[in-house]
Amino acid sequence: MSDDRRVPILMYHSVARLPNAATHDLSVAPDAFARQMQVLGERGFTPLTTAQLAAAWRSPGGPLPDRPVLITFDDGYEGVHRHALPVLARHGFASTLFVSTGWLRGEHDTGGGLDLMLDWDQVRELAAAGTEIGGHSHTHPELDQLGDEELRTELGRCRDIVADELGAPPASFAYPYGYSSRRVRDRVRKAGFAQSLAVGNRLARRAQGPYALRRVTVRRSTGDEEFERLVEGRAITRTFARDHALTKGYAVVRRARQVRRKAIRSRV
Repeated sequence: MSDDRRVPILMYHSVARLPNAATHDLSVAPDAFARQMQVLGERGFTPLTTAQLAAAWRSPGGPLPDRPVLITFDDGYEGVHRHALPVLARHGFASTLFVSTGWLRGEHDTGGGLDLMLDWDQVRELAAAGTEIGGHSHTHPELDQLGDEELRTELGRCRDIVADELGAPPASFAYPYGYSSRRVRDRVRKAGFAQSLAVGNRLARRAQGPYALRRVTVRRSTGDEEFERLVEGRAITRTFARDHALTKGYAVVRRARQVRRKAIRSRV
């Protein structure tokens, strides 16, 4: 099989029965999550961690299962422990959780979490059960809109807190909102992360490079048939046509913001 096969990397956020307004659209009901994991099992997919996929793609002819898939969670919502963990354990599935360290309950909490968040004991239980814990910044900003010092702080605080709480630094990273730039990717690499994930709503390929691997979004509105199409790599462009159009439009706005901020900084 080709070394550059396309791999579905599923991006989840909250898993909750009654999500709040801020997380509703990007949440998944526990029953829907259970059905989706059952589909992966029935169709012969083998879930990997982000680090496992990146390691295989770094080695020519690296060993990958016939049908690899990644199950990833962003931010650190409590429902990942309450609802997703028992399902993952039942299937023996690996996953990756990307935590915004300033959103988790505990001494590092900045109060920015959008709903009930994990605490560090729960994160440790997830790690012990085989979930890779990755970084997702400290306070979840748009990293490419930050100055160099703010960017270093966001990445460094996240890395150091995870290392202190879990005993080892995180190897993988996911960009908040999926936004990055060449400068951000370089800083992520220099901060010690070996690979990182964007969004893009496309299947991942080795040719994307270890710091820009694409994911597909799973949300409240993702029905059973749509989920099956996503993991099989069918009709992805059509499914996410509106997302792609909005992303292109917002990219123009964000580039204009960057130009204004650079101009303001240069006058200070």
